[in-house]
Amino acid sequence: MPDYLDPASLMRIRSLELRAKVVVEGFWHGLHRSPYHGFSVEFSEYRQYAPGDDIRHVDWRVYARTDRHFIKKYEDETNLRCQLLVDCSKSMGYGSTTLTKAQYGSTLAATLAWFLNQQGDAVGLTTFDDKIVDYLPARNRPGHLRRLMLLLEKEAVGTSTEFGVPLQRVAEMHDRRGLFVLVSDLLAPLEDLSSRLGYLRARGHDLVIFHILDPREFDFDFEKSAQFLDLESGQQFFINPAAAKKEYTENLNAHLEAIETLCSRQGIEYIRLKTTDPLDLALHDFLTTRMRQKASPLRTLRNA
Repeated sequence: MPDYLDPASLMRIRSLELRAKVVVEGFWHGLHRSPYHGFSVEFSEYRQYAPGDDIRHVDWRVYARTDRHFIKKYEDETNLRCQLLVDCSKSMGYGSTTLTKAQYGSTLAATLAWFLNQQGDAVGLTTFDDKIVDYLPARNRPGHLRRLMLLLEKEAVGTSTEFGVPLQRVAEMHDRRGLFVLVSDLLAPLEDLSSRLGYLRARGHDLVIFHILDPREFDFDFEKSAQFLDLESGQQFFINPAAAKKEYTENLNAHLEAIETLCSRQGIEYIRLKTTDPLDLALHDFLTTRMRQKASPLRTLRNA
């Protein structure tokens, strides 16, 4: 099996931009040497080199990563425009391991941004809690990626999670069809999320959701009674884990099932991750979803 990067080890790299670069380069290397991925990364703007092609159009950066020759087709209209939507609410600041959901989500967003930028795609960023906190439109220009990384490095100090206002504003600002990638723990009522995502889909946008949760939010693996703090409301609750685990698990499973149903009905790609899951595996999952979005008017991935 391929060797994936442990998120805890990755977080020892202090620079977010360098972490993203390490994940992407590790992914390319693993893709080249491992048969287990089952596909090769080939955007529709590329085609494999054939005898007689002008070698001036060979993309040598892709060759360095894959050891294969590809010809880059200059079709500006096929370039992907991706807007990353990153939740920076207080609940994202929780972490029972060496990293919080916010740190994991920011590194994931940085990895996607780095990867797409290297392919010549335009990437933007929107951070939000109950409102839009920072906004950077999708670009592919010198210095743009660095600005995006600086915004992602901000600590998650927002308030509560609320999807209605931020996603409504995002939809209003994007008339041109594109890809939206939502990175969030989705710990909020789903009514506004459903309607706003449905509106984006109706306007022809592709959507991918990365649902980030801490391992203890999955298994509720607490042994002793303790005072629990709601990070967003500030309320405190004294809970006996042994007595509360059954109800908690039922409520969590119902919430997860509702999210999956929402995404299935609206044609949204849904990827659930724990903060202990390797980020290069998350990148693999992202590319796999792009292969499935064949009906999109955007450029998609396809099997080589």
